[in-house]
Amino acid sequence: MMIKRLTLKALAAAAAATLLGAAPALADVNVGVSLALTGPGSGLGIPMQKQFALFPKTIAGEKINLIILDDATDPGKGVTNARRFLTEDKVDLIIGSCITATSAAMAPVIAEGKTVQLSAAPVGVPPGQDTWLFRLPQGFSVMAHPIIEHMKANGVKSLGFLGYTDAYGELWLKEMQAQAEKAGIKLTAVERFARTDTSVTPQALKLASANPDAMLVVASGSGAAMPHKGLVERGYKGKIYQTHAAATPDLVRIGGKDVEGSYVVSGPAVIAEQLPDSHPSKKAAVDFVSKFEAANGAGTRNQFAGHAYDAAIVLEKVLPVALKKARPGTPEFRAALRDAIEGMGRTIFSHGVMNWTKDDHWGYTNETGVLLKVVGGKFVVEK
Repeated sequence: MMIKRLTLKALAAAAAATLLGAAPALADVNVGVSLALTGPGSGLGIPMQKQFALFPKTIAGEKINLIILDDATDPGKGVTNARRFLTEDKVDLIIGSCITATSAAMAPVIAEGKTVQLSAAPVGVPPGQDTWLFRLPQGFSVMAHPIIEHMKANGVKSLGFLGYTDAYGELWLKEMQAQAEKAGIKLTAVERFARTDTSVTPQALKLASANPDAMLVVASGSGAAMPHKGLVERGYKGKIYQTHAAATPDLVRIGGKDVEGSYVVSGPAVIAEQLPDSHPSKKAAVDFVSKFEAANGAGTRNQFAGHAYDAAIVLEKVLPVALKKARPGTPEFRAALRDAIEGMGRTIFSHGVMNWTKDDHWGYTNETGVLLKVVGGKFVVEK
């Protein structure tokens, strides 16, 4: 009888061990999200927040907890949010910010915490300091390319620049200087303004007086309409181009007739239906637009909401890989996520084809950028 009891006990223990091995305890994946939900950058952050409402609740069998905080378009607040995510929320990954200056301020803090940052803004950091930083938006080189090509095709020989004084403006200025010079286009006038400025009258007067063949406005969201209108109101008649941070409904809503005929570079997501069937991003872009507008209304699609959609594509691809190496909530898991992102290979986003590597945390190629024209208050693909 004793032998039988021991045998039954051993069998029960073995069965329990088998069950535990077959079904390890689940651990939630915590994702910190810092967005400009107030302040001048809210036209970028609020659409992302709306897309995050459609984010998958579970991925690879794990519950996804999104912790969304407002950084108020303030770099200091973004840093505070990042510290909270790392110390209090113990997140596995951070998404944000949608503002370049805020995202740049967050980057060293997040890197110190050895946690992946999926920036929703095209942020630059010193060489060697982007080990944990990956960008969801396209890089400046990729997005400047179709602008320069269009200028060359239309005989532009001189260029004016009106852009933010912060990192976003500076990075665009450097990229345009380099590409314009190679294309034989002379940068003849440069003026800057702060995101909080409510007028650019002095800058617009100087630029209009210089009268270059074309003008590049570097601003974002609703803030991109004001400098554009300022140039038109001061009598500038040449071609005006805008960057991908301006590819939002706010530009045409606020800019009205003053932005008619202007050009805006964008990722493919916001003009999904206009993409040829051969475009690799068409299926993902149409899926993003159809679901976002079903939830938020026709015509509400937004460049930055597309980045939130693409963040889900990233997690769906890398979480199963990282989970084979470690469990959420651990330093090993955070490192595994970074390694999986660097090794995820060619991946179709709504905003283009991504191929992050260990040496390239920007990832997109020159086929990504699409030049749009404002016609009748709508964005159409420029032929």
